[in-house]
Amino acid sequence: MKLKSILLISVIFLTGLFSSLYAAEEVLSWQDCIKEAAKNHPDLIAAVEEIKQSQAAKKITASTLFPQIEANASASRARTASDSAPGVTADSYSYGVSATQLIFDGTKTIQDVKAASETIKASQQNYRFTSTQVRLNLRTAFINLLQAQELIRVTEDIIRIRRSNLELITLRYESGLEHRGALLTAEANLAQAEFQLAQAKREIGLAQRQLTKEMGRKEFIPMMVKGDFEVVDPAKEEPDLESLVRNNPSLQQLIAQKNSAEFSLRSAYANFSPTLTGAAGANKAGTHWTPRGDNWNLGLALSMPIFEGGLRLAQVSQAQGLLNQLRENERSTRDGLVVSLARTWAALQDAVETVGVQYKNLIATEERSKIAEAEYATGFITYDNWTIIEDNLVQAKTTYLSAQANALLAEANWIQAKGETLEYAQN
Repeated sequence: MKLKSILLISVIFLTGLFSSLYAAEEVLSWQDCIKEAAKNHPDLIAAVEEIKQSQAAKKITASTLFPQIEANASASRARTASDSAPGVTADSYSYGVSATQLIFDGTKTIQDVKAASETIKASQQNYRFTSTQVRLNLRTAFINLLQAQELIRVTEDIIRIRRSNLELITLRYESGLEHRGALLTAEANLAQAEFQLAQAKREIGLAQRQLTKEMGRKEFIPMMVKGDFEVVDPAKEEPDLESLVRNNPSLQQLIAQKNSAEFSLRSAYANFSPTLTGAAGANKAGTHWTPRGDNWNLGLALSMPIFEGGLRLAQVSQAQGLLNQLRENERSTRDGLVVSLARTWAALQDAVETVGVQYKNLIATEERSKIAEAEYATGFITYDNWTIIEDNLVQAKTTYLSAQANALLAEANWIQAKGETLEYAQN
């Protein structure tokens, strides 16, 4: 009785300890994970900074269209001397303002500004594409942790089955109704189930770290997730793939890059045009501060390329080659996206239907196991037949869980293939 009391107290203590540990862990929903990733993921932050860079580059290019105004001021003292005359010191002061204005450059700068605008669009589409990748990786990590948590429950259930089987076989072995091989097999099955439980607990830690990374957290904190295995976006009817492709961020990014290349080609052709610039200035100069001598200038400057060793022709050829390359990349990407969408849609349908099949198989196997256990206990079936049915039950439990997780992963891949970003409303 004393030993039983000690064991009971130990069990209560350990149960309370594990309960407190689980209670201390942070429990996150899918929406919680999305909010953190949107705020902290380094890939998204880097993509935002790329947009800012392209916006600044456009402003730099467009600044050439505005007047360039400079103010200047100077003060100097000089001394001259010779063998026949004493040294003379002279002061010089001046200040003023000057300005230049581009009047005409064959629309080169205008084309460069338009190219920069398309580059901004390309960087914005790159942000969308990055967001789709972040969502896929985040959803995968979330599902992996959800599956790892559920796997512990399933494995504990399998341990219960294996332990119950061992108890039954032990009784029959001690009664002389079963051979030693059956007993050793039952013990091995229980040991295998206990190992799988320990393995599943280790998988929890790995899945937690993966989710921590995908949320963009800088420090690791043990966590749990809450959710179910329901597929929200089954897409039972095949959608218009061509329509989906047109809005895909990877294709939109290439289109923007192609448009930018077209404007860059026009800019390269405009490089052959003369450049007309206006200049004006006014200043005061004198030998005392403040100087009172007035000076001003106003004029035009015209420049025209005549010979540069084929530089501008090579620039046109380079711009044309880039444009041709991007046109073909766009066509290739469009065709590839259609195939990818068709493939991921088919994979989603297969995964969803597999869940239904495996569920029916699990229900049938559980029912068969109940019947077989009663038959084995009364001697109506042999150990070999019974253990096959029990093995099928164990396999059916893990297979059903894997099918559920695979369906969620297939859904995540389908959503990513459609080009949906992190903020996509559905799971």
